[in-house]
Amino acid sequence: MKILHSLAAGLLSAMSILARRVTCPLLFLGAGLVLVQPCAGQTWTATGSLATARFDHTATLLPNGKVLVAGGSGTSGSLAGAELYDPASGTWTATGSLGTARELHTATLLPNGKVLVAGGEDSGGSSTASAELYDPANGTWTATGSLATARALHTATLLPNGKVLVTGGEDTISPFVSAELYDPASGTWTATGSLAIARYNHTATLLPNGKVLVAGGEDTINTPLASAELYDPASGTWTATGSLATAREEHSATLLPNGKVLVAGGIGTINFPAIAELYDPASGTWTATGSLI
Repeated sequence: MKILHSLAAGLLSAMSILARRVTCPLLFLGAGLVLVQPCAGQTWTATGSLATARFDHTATLLPNGKVLVAGGSGTSGSLAGAELYDPASGTWTATGSLGTARELHTATLLPNGKVLVAGGEDSGGSSTASAELYDPANGTWTATGSLATARALHTATLLPNGKVLVTGGEDTISPFVSAELYDPASGTWTATGSLAIARYNHTATLLPNGKVLVAGGEDTINTPLASAELYDPASGTWTATGSLATAREEHSATLLPNGKVLVAGGIGTINFPAIAELYDPASGTWTATGSLI
């Protein structure tokens, strides 16, 4: 299942890149040759390369401006290595390694500046319940309380009260409805209200009102979901909200300055949805917006 997700995501990325390119000016050279000219303001420049090739890792912006990349999968399976990117020099340097090699995990920057890494799949391909904390001050990892349920492909959301909400995910066999809260003060996890629908490969977005919007994902029969739910930290409960017009998983969700949430792309039931949608917390509804090119 994980391999299929990676292949689908790679295909989607390639299609997206090609689509963006053909919207730029074209120079026809004859004999079927076409030169794609750069679009103004849409150029990429190379920067320092990672020491270790990897995918299904996490990347976290630290308070010092550097980026922490941790774990993932490489040529020999799950990785424990971590690296730091320095924007000032454009280079990567090794930092302390995770205690447990993992991929498909989550990484959350805590208010104290440390990074919480939780769950994922270990080197044996099994979901793990372990969690670790990275300290940028000394570049080391220390174990913290383990999740009650081993899970991968879940979400982790920092709440206004400083706790971290983990939702859904799967154990390589089936997805979960369960959710847990991590308390940095005690380093422990406690159960909270369960989702109405089991899901993984979904998104979770903290809204300005303090609630968390969970949208889409994949269900127990490997079908993309259109449903969405709201978590209320005050009561620890979930309530249904408006459903997406297009069922999708492995999509993106971005909180906009106006408080709405933009959902785009992903994998649908029969294709890669180009349509994008906006969620309005005031009405609890989704409306279509401009489609991806």
